[in-house]
Amino acid sequence: MNEIVLVSNTTKHFQQKTAVNNISFSMKKGEIAAILGPNGAGKTTVISMILGLLKPSKGEIKLFNRVPDDQQVREKIGVMLQEVSVMPGLKVSEILELFRSYYPNPLSMKELVSLTALTKEDLKTRAEKLSGGQKRRLSFALALAGNPELLIFDEPTVGMDTSSRHRFWQTIHGLADQGKTIIFSTHYLQEADDAAQRILFFADGRLVADDSPMQIRSRIQKQSVSFTLHSDESLERLSRHPEVERVIHKHKRTIIQTSNTDKVLALIFQENIHARDIRIEQGTLDEAFRQLADGNREAM
Repeated sequence: MNEIVLVSNTTKHFQQKTAVNNISFSMKKGEIAAILGPNGAGKTTVISMILGLLKPSKGEIKLFNRVPDDQQVREKIGVMLQEVSVMPGLKVSEILELFRSYYPNPLSMKELVSLTALTKEDLKTRAEKLSGGQKRRLSFALALAGNPELLIFDEPTVGMDTSSRHRFWQTIHGLADQGKTIIFSTHYLQEADDAAQRILFFADGRLVADDSPMQIRSRIQKQSVSFTLHSDESLERLSRHPEVERVIHKHKRTIIQTSNTDKVLALIFQENIHARDIRIEQGTLDEAFRQLADGNREAM
């Protein structure tokens, strides 16, 4: 089966509030998608419906062509939430063995330790004495325990140091290469840019963008050419051209905002500007998301 997730014309109402408004998307085997959006955009509601924790008011959600709370579906998914609550008094190794026993084809303890960087000390530690970093590793291991085909992560790297974060995403890409389908939410836009093949951007309960990070960035109107100058020469001649929308000086660099970077590059040479270290910036995901969210509000 190639289609792992199907969300079709799905809406969720809470009394008078519409948290999710008629969204549709699907995911295929091996895809990595990031769910992004401002607070209150509907991200948590979407994830909760995919997990079967909430029922849609309208539309349907299918995982592996079954409803999310089907027993066969639950055996194929792994979840890592921001907070993990485990039984006190048990060692990490005992908790993992217990979780492995719930699944028909679990990963071995050796595989879990290798994938999540759990140490011998971690495995011997009781749940109530775990540090923040140990809790994140345990949470990741619990998500992988059943050898799932679909993995869902809610802010998975919150509280991780740089090294742990790098290792986590290396492991995620390795799992995707094995055919695992992965959905994650994050506030770290750079993570979404680096890790996701696809971004689902929500604003006010609507799915306003579904594309690759590169394609979403390309929607931004504001591009720029930046450079450093050999001296304090004037840019007055350059700024007179209509293609130059704005000239900004920041951190010893000159930034020219424009919708036509090729034309600005030509003007730099035409006006004999002594520029060096010239860079073309296509904008950031943060800028793209601000424009998408603002555009969605204007359309409502």
